[in-house]
Amino acid sequence: MVSEFEELGISSSIVKAMETMGWSSPTPIQRESVPEGISGSDMFAQAQTGTGKTGAFGSIILSRTGSGNKIPTSMILAPTRELATQVADEMNKLSLYSGHKCVAIYGGASIEGQTAKLSKGADVIAGTPGRVKDMILRGNLNLSNISVLVLDEADRMLDMGFIEDIEFILSATPRSRQTLLFSATMSENVKRLATDYMRKPKEVTVSKDELVLDLTKQFYISVGRKNKVWALCRILDLDKPRALIFCQTKKMVDILDERLKDLKYKAEAIHGDMSQSRREKVLKDFKGGSTDILIATDVAARGLDIDDIGYVINYDVPDNVDTYVHRIGRTGRAGKEGTAVSFVTSDEEYMIREIVAYTGMDITLRDVPDIEGKDTVRKVIDYDHISDRFGMVRFELNLGKDDGLGKVSLADIIIREARVKDTSIGKIELGAGSSVLEVHKEFAARMTMDLTRCKYKGKKITVRVIH
Repeated sequence: MVSEFEELGISSSIVKAMETMGWSSPTPIQRESVPEGISGSDMFAQAQTGTGKTGAFGSIILSRTGSGNKIPTSMILAPTRELATQVADEMNKLSLYSGHKCVAIYGGASIEGQTAKLSKGADVIAGTPGRVKDMILRGNLNLSNISVLVLDEADRMLDMGFIEDIEFILSATPRSRQTLLFSATMSENVKRLATDYMRKPKEVTVSKDELVLDLTKQFYISVGRKNKVWALCRILDLDKPRALIFCQTKKMVDILDERLKDLKYKAEAIHGDMSQSRREKVLKDFKGGSTDILIATDVAARGLDIDDIGYVINYDVPDNVDTYVHRIGRTGRAGKEGTAVSFVTSDEEYMIREIVAYTGMDITLRDVPDIEGKDTVRKVIDYDHISDRFGMVRFELNLGKDDGLGKVSLADIIIREARVKDTSIGKIELGAGSSVLEVHKEFAARMTMDLTRCKYKGKKITVRVIH
């Protein structure tokens, strides 16, 4: 019986390897892209990590090129060391019965060792642009026989400033090559790359519904920056998930990693400033289960292929929709349900609306979960989060008309006792036994710390923050 993979035109030896790997049927991106690629057409395809794109371009390469070559006939460029090694591993698994050999080339490892591997013969190269360019300049890498060239995660390579390296590499390959471009987004820069270096490329786009996996439940939690660790620890303590946590910067990754380790969580960090050996150990520990929590930047996490991640937590909300979609694609995979939770400050809620509008999926507002017993981290009042768009915070005081006060005299008490500037006091709603007033967040802490130490006509002043 002809399998669904063979119907796409994939050679029988590659299909046999797919079956050995436990692949049952093609993914949407494989159904759409493989026939076009095997026909020889140039192509740019939109696909995120976790949709089977490595299987797509891998089966195209292995079905169109022979094995046992001294000089490589195909090459895959990837933005990070992790992705290059992962692609090489996948290609070698797909080559189990075809005999193709794939060699990974990337910075941070011995260039002599990689050159020695190439000298023994290689059919496919999976490499990062910087190291590939370096080896071409040294005369260690010959690309004159390249017939298929893949640009994987093209958008990220451009974001990382690799355009000059990519153009240099393209110029070192034959013009007659087939070029396949895979990208999570189709920005103008990516389209320009396709226009300048591809010949009448076919366009393949996974629908928005397929970009966001149906097995992933999406939530967001409204929480201020000062209480993000509190909210995170509540989730970790209650659900005890195997989690991938995203931060916007390397500095924030390091800060959160140190904090969680101090709190005795089994967490590790990964980002571009770490040595290659350290990054490899972190990934090995996470894949092996000795680490429960991996904290990463977007660049470092590109291409991570780990199927049993239960939670993706956006500790910092990404600054664009495509990055969000790419992040959450790392859970809800391999037929397992996943959860994506985003911590959103009051001034970031517009991003949730944009993501919902783009994906058409529901992102449900969720409260920080309740837990029994003592919190690992104590919640604090975050005035930045609870203030309005003008920075004003509302307070209720146990003083009012019954105490012989008017709005001006009440304001005078605030100015004198809490050392609040008169220009930082907003609207005052004077009641009989209590009053509500606005104070700018800059002076909010003085309301609860200084004013509550005071008395008015022998009456102890109490202050309540109105969230």
